[in-house]
Amino acid sequence: MIDHQKFQSLVQQLYTTVKALEDMFPGRHFTPDGHLVGSLGECLVADAYGLTLQPASNKGYDAISASGREVEIKATQADSVGFRSQPTHAIIIKILADGTFEEIFNGSGHHIWQQFAGKTLPSNGQFQISLTKLRKLNESIASTERLPRIAAEKSTIT
Repeated sequence: MIDHQKFQSLVQQLYTTVKALEDMFPGRHFTPDGHLVGSLGECLVADAYGLTLQPASNKGYDAISASGREVEIKATQADSVGFRSQPTHAIIIKILADGTFEEIFNGSGHHIWQQFAGKTLPSNGQFQISLTKLRKLNESIASTERLPRIAAEKSTIT
């Protein structure tokens, strides 16, 4: 388990620094992205859902649930996420500036992969899906299909 207060404080400091840099350099964006957001998301989700993280850049999934389910974790600051292959289970989050996160999707990867049926794989090798579409899909996921949060009572993770 992580120290939730310290983690949230560090993320808040990160976003405070980003805002200060953007104020200092109008028109420039210092949005955290790439590996930083991915790693933050993986740690947040693993802690909140009781998952065991795999080594960084593990092919196909990022963590394993207590029941042995392989879980692909996607974290973003943008409006969409990309998939190279169908995950067994996916948890997609948006990290908030206060160090918490919004769960966008939590369910079987086949729901996501069905959205790409009949489409040609883009040249970058990733199908993109919007957070808006993922939120809508998430509404149809049965509670029995979701991985439950275990850390909700101990933190302000939303």
